[in-house]
Amino acid sequence: MTRRSLLWTALAALLALALVAGGNLTWWAWETLHRPYRGYTEAKILHEVLPGQDARSILQDLEARRVLANAFLARLYLVRILGDPSLKAGEYLFDTPATTPEILDKLIRGVVVTYPVTIVEGLTLEETATILATRGFGDQQVFVEEMLSTDRISGLDPAASNLEGYLFPNTYSFAKGTSEREIVTALVSTFLQLFENEVRPILAPDDERTPRQIVILASIVEKEARLDDERPIVAGVYFNRLQRGIALYADPTVIYALKQEGRWDGNIRQSDLKLDSPYNTYLYSGLPPGPIASPGLASLKAAAQPSEVPYLYFVSRNDGSHVFASTLAEHNRNVYRWQKLYWRQRWAEEKKQRDNRP
Repeated sequence: MTRRSLLWTALAALLALALVAGGNLTWWAWETLHRPYRGYTEAKILHEVLPGQDARSILQDLEARRVLANAFLARLYLVRILGDPSLKAGEYLFDTPATTPEILDKLIRGVVVTYPVTIVEGLTLEETATILATRGFGDQQVFVEEMLSTDRISGLDPAASNLEGYLFPNTYSFAKGTSEREIVTALVSTFLQLFENEVRPILAPDDERTPRQIVILASIVEKEARLDDERPIVAGVYFNRLQRGIALYADPTVIYALKQEGRWDGNIRQSDLKLDSPYNTYLYSGLPPGPIASPGLASLKAAAQPSEVPYLYFVSRNDGSHVFASTLAEHNRNVYRWQKLYWRQRWAEEKKQRDNRP
């Protein structure tokens, strides 16, 4: 065999080896990227991607925590195959084996961990701020300051001086690091969407009330009624009183006034009914100047479409339900039965039980 032949043979062998090695390397890379991987032994990994953190360090951190099989290959795939999209900041949960493309997809789409918080019906602005702060979603004072800004509802209620009544009660989920501004915006946006989609369509064509008046009435209904099927009736009672120019005589409005003055201790007294406040519907007829709480959807619908009832009065049966009356005489009889007599008998029974204790 000539020298020239030996040279070509050697080159062919080297090329063959390179192709084999290259094929093996390609296969290894493909397997590493697409084989579900879980190198950590914990039940789950919570990993936070910081705002402004670059992709290289994010992937290196995930490799160090054994979430990602190979940070270099992941970076190569991100840039060459996916076009180098940005990775979103936030807290991520990893608890099952995942391929590199699956992990990158989660980071690109920002599938972060969220935490639930429930805002119940009937809370005031300040009480809502307290719930959010207590659950660790932000600073209470910052929440209150955000809730004093009316820009979010100026189109619906230009007369509003704060967001009282417009922080819709619901169960929300927020990611770690969500700002107070974003959270308040979410509550108001939910209210606006539901009002437009489910409340405004049921208003009578000749209903001349403003959205603000409906929300005010709904907030009172929310504080008075516990049973959904009674809410339209309670709204009907108040609507009748408004139509006839009769004061609402709604205890919750007085309680709200006491809360605003820092005087509410859980009990309403006869003297409180003389409190000189525009929210005192014992002294001032018509609706109070603003909502007194955040009404739920059932109360908003009840205020938008009150039942056509003859009633002007109602009193609690002390079990969440009410008994209604059309005349003052009938109402007085109901008050005697369900308040004076009921409590007299209950207190007597409780005293008897205490006296009979060994």
